[in-house]
Amino acid sequence: MAGTSLPSSLLSQGPSVLFSSSNQFSEAKSRILITSEKRCLVRCFAKKKISFVDQILDYIEGGPKLRKWYGAPELLPKDGTLSGDDDELEEEEEGDRDGDKDAVFVTDGDSDLGQMIILQLIVKGTRVKALVKDKRKALDAFGAYVELTSGDASDERFLRKAFKGVGAIISPSEGFLSNVKSLRGVKHAVLLSQLSVYESSGGIQAMMNSKAKKLAEGDENAVISSSVPYTIIRTGKLENSPGGNQGFNFSAGAAAKGSISKEDAARICVEALSVVPPTGLIFEVSNGEEAVSDWEGQLMKVMQRQSEKK
Repeated sequence: MAGTSLPSSLLSQGPSVLFSSSNQFSEAKSRILITSEKRCLVRCFAKKKISFVDQILDYIEGGPKLRKWYGAPELLPKDGTLSGDDDELEEEEEGDRDGDKDAVFVTDGDSDLGQMIILQLIVKGTRVKALVKDKRKALDAFGAYVELTSGDASDERFLRKAFKGVGAIISPSEGFLSNVKSLRGVKHAVLLSQLSVYESSGGIQAMMNSKAKKLAEGDENAVISSSVPYTIIRTGKLENSPGGNQGFNFSAGAAAKGSISKEDAARICVEALSVVPPTGLIFEVSNGEEAVSDWEGQLMKVMQRQSEKK
């Protein structure tokens, strides 16, 4: 399967294969045809459709039979619940896995940036938990590759349950961390901040950004005052352009003056998980001319620069 392009049937009705006695095969629409010398015809129609993301990942991973090899659980019902006493069973299962602390919790999983972060984590084989507003819609998008939760960030009981098994948090938008009273048990918090963009805006734009600016300030203050190692990524203005086409600029003032693709910003958030600072790391970044092939080495360099300035 390596080196092949994504089949067009994967984007519509799903792949099917036609077999004949001469061992030739080709794609057919929504059916499997088996022929022999007696020209006997059997048609098998698939009853269960899986989500687009599941189809993509099945293609990458070599098919549904390999799901368990990649740590993906069985697909859940459409409402995202388990049978029986759901709450008690879910709490018991989460409690059993809490000691691992191997999950990454993504806030605002409904947003474009949140979804980009989630998809990159899935491809890396990371266990993902996500805070979403619409669990049914998110389940259709991500299938069972993401553990979905909905609730109020200021509700301590909800957060205790949501943070079970969580080792790191990625917060790509304003307003979550400032409402959290405690990050107890979390080992690393990654915050994408637009504070530099809001601070550099003026006139009507500054008035429009005033609420977002206060939330961004609250998030940064909350994560800095916590006892959790943190990485604050102050990006330039977020753009809906494709990622991977440009380099980067990590210089002071880059965020206020520049812009960055959402895809590139999502990638930096995910790559930041590989370097946990002793206390905290704050840096600016926008798209620029500097190519980065070793993100761990790049982040270590940025951390070294910060320590030298102190």
